[in-house]
Amino acid sequence: MSESVRTEGLMVGRDWCPTVDTARCTNPTAFVIFGATGDLAWRKLVPAVYSLTADDLLPCGLPIVCIGRRADNLTGLADWLREGVALHARKKPVDDHLWKQMASRIQYVQGDLEDPATYQTLREVFDWADRNCGGPIGRLLYMATPPQTFPDLFRRLSMHGVVTPNATGDHWSRVVVEKPFGRDLASAQDLNRLVTGLFAEEQIYRMDHYLGKETVQNLAVLRFANSIFEPLWNERHIDHVQITMAESVGIEGRAGFFDAAGTLRDVVQNHVLEMLALVAMEPPVAMDPDALRDEKLKVLRSLRPLVGEEIDRSVVRGQYGPGQVDGAEAPGYRQEPRVPEDSQTETFVALRVYIDNWRWGGVPFYLRAGKRLRRRETEIVIAFKQAPHLVFGGRRQDVGRNRLTIRIQPHEGIHLCFAAKRPGPGLEIDPVPMEFFYERAFAHEPPEAYERLILDAITGDRTLFARGDGVEASWRLVTPILRRWEASPRGPAEYPAGSWGPSEADRLIAATGHRWQNPDDETDHCHCG
Repeated sequence: MSESVRTEGLMVGRDWCPTVDTARCTNPTAFVIFGATGDLAWRKLVPAVYSLTADDLLPCGLPIVCIGRRADNLTGLADWLREGVALHARKKPVDDHLWKQMASRIQYVQGDLEDPATYQTLREVFDWADRNCGGPIGRLLYMATPPQTFPDLFRRLSMHGVVTPNATGDHWSRVVVEKPFGRDLASAQDLNRLVTGLFAEEQIYRMDHYLGKETVQNLAVLRFANSIFEPLWNERHIDHVQITMAESVGIEGRAGFFDAAGTLRDVVQNHVLEMLALVAMEPPVAMDPDALRDEKLKVLRSLRPLVGEEIDRSVVRGQYGPGQVDGAEAPGYRQEPRVPEDSQTETFVALRVYIDNWRWGGVPFYLRAGKRLRRRETEIVIAFKQAPHLVFGGRRQDVGRNRLTIRIQPHEGIHLCFAAKRPGPGLEIDPVPMEFFYERAFAHEPPEAYERLILDAITGDRTLFARGDGVEASWRLVTPILRRWEASPRGPAEYPAGSWGPSEADRLIAATGHRWQNPDDETDHCHCG
């Protein structure tokens, strides 16, 4: 290999591209991580590749090309990445033999993303791999860099010929882009125009790791494979829907990113609205990428716009103050390191939205997401309407709504609440639960979200990745809210760390006769209004 390649011993004494006669080696693949010395690679990407390797799911001999600036040499980078695997990989403890095999395939290109030499080095790596790894080799390029670098990075990838024009075939290239994709509607449209002007839409994989979670994927199966649910999945039977994405942690040293983004951009525009679309979409004609994303797009385009004073009535923003989380003192957001003392960034958002279509007309969807809440929990609650007439002697007030709760994390499963007679004389009715947990029902451990999505990107399955028009549709709802907040002299309402958010969020949902189902109160799963 050319001496100009700034790496340590690419092949000397190393087993970078072993030739093994298996079906999975007919089209070898290189996994390239831009920003490999950053937190995402350390916490998520390399641990995911390790677990996939342990499960024997990756193309054999997958080369891992790490591009970054902070590590001084390959040995130091590999040792640091192993620490991340030990802490964050699903497969624990680390198997030393397996790690050595994987580490032997890691190469490090130390370079600046603005330096043409970085891309020349990468091309030499690819050229060498094409000659020596049973090529031509596929290229999966993962943008684990700050979002402000995306436009320039896309241009340089095209300019220097790192990305081939093919999404499939032997010599394919695919680009995985982390969220956020844009900061508002205009910037998302600009970025879409730029990307699709340089590459084919089929080559762009817009990452939303929530779509890789097993329970999120199971939403479609729950609805469309079970005849007991699908006939009831409409405005005639469903009273309202709640989606909660609660985090007990704060900003975890990410003040630079988070203070410029806020919760609305960080998780609502993507994770929360993607879950809403999966809950509300029509049955796709097939479970293929475009059919599924077509139906999600219809939902997002049907969201009733929020403008002017309607935003004030339908949206609440909050910011956590000092409090207690899990019995420990927690600082307020403005006391976090590197957060401005006068920051107006929201750490909590609650919304009431409506989907103006035939299936959902008049059904409120309540969405909330926040940091430093009482506990970490993401769940979707389908609250069914009460029976039209009860014949139990005036005990209507004792019978709660039937509720279907889909728990996304941390304990993935489904919880159904229904009414039953209490044992004993008389006719006393209590709500009772019926529960299913993935960890109990299935013997094998489900993959982490990043594992599933990295594997899908390697195999060319775009089903669980966002499409450009869907991203723009979600920004159409979010951007007027951002502009309203920017023009308002009133900042976010404060809530104590360790609570369920500001009292204004309770009043938001109470205005239409409902209340939040808070995950820490197990009885609430059956008793909430």
